[in-house]
Amino acid sequence: MAGIGSIGYGYNPYMNYGGFSAAGSEGTSKAAAANGYVPGKTDLYGNPLIETPKDKALEESPIEKRAKIRAGQEKCETCAKRKYKDGSDEMVSFKSAAHISPESAPARVRAHEQEHVSNAYKDAAKNNGKVLQASVAIHTAVCPECGRNYVSGGTTYTRIKYTNESNPYQQNRKSADGASLTGINFDHAV
Repeated sequence: MAGIGSIGYGYNPYMNYGGFSAAGSEGTSKAAAANGYVPGKTDLYGNPLIETPKDKALEESPIEKRAKIRAGQEKCETCAKRKYKDGSDEMVSFKSAAHISPESAPARVRAHEQEHVSNAYKDAAKNNGKVLQASVAIHTAVCPECGRNYVSGGTTYTRIKYTNESNPYQQNRKSADGASLTGINFDHAV
């Protein structure tokens, strides 16, 4: 006859309760604590007491968390830690990372990008050039924590045409253009 202990009934002091490893005199192991083991507490039969994890239905959903953040009951950590930094080689604001509140970010980013446009016009005027294009794109994104739209940055596109009067090819081009354009606007009424 097989022994009763071979079926698995009864108390086994070497059994691994709750999937944790036994701890020595120092206390419980990290795995035991993660699995809910309560050190020093036992049930009526002397077995180690294991707390059950929280019920999934009782945990807060991401939608409920976003609603609390939008209602002002909680603070969005992602928005509070967001920083802006300029990546260009121009001397403008935000060369070192700085925090901007989500409410003031649109105006501050537009003002920063306008600095780039202003610098392009100054550079063109100083170096005998002409600004052909200056446009600004403001980028937006959605915060993964609170779900709000926010200004994530901006990009300035500038095209400047510089003329070089000392270049012989430029001088030849001007004389050729001048010869072909002479007499183009002729008034027959006079």
